[in-house]
Amino acid sequence: MSANLEQTLLEKIHALPDNKQQEVLALVDEMLKEDHELRSRENVRPIWEIIQEISREAPPGTWDDVPTDGSVNHDHYLYGAPKQEP
Repeated sequence: MSANLEQTLLEKIHALPDNKQQEVLALVDEMLKEDHELRSRENVRPIWEIIQEISREAPPGTWDDVPTDGSVNHDHYLYGAPKQEP
């Protein structure tokens, strides 16, 4: 930010009544929060990329014993319920 712009902003804010200065502060805080959230989202990878990376790093044979019907029989594998036919 240029010194001239910064000085102009400060002068205008100082000219405002206290309650308006509080509103300006709240607005700036909200803008900073939104900017931080946007930057945080930009650094987040999709879950499928993470799963693919883990799958590639797993040693051969790791997935051989994983059930292929887990979506249908998750209650069976988690809680011991009777198996369902896929």
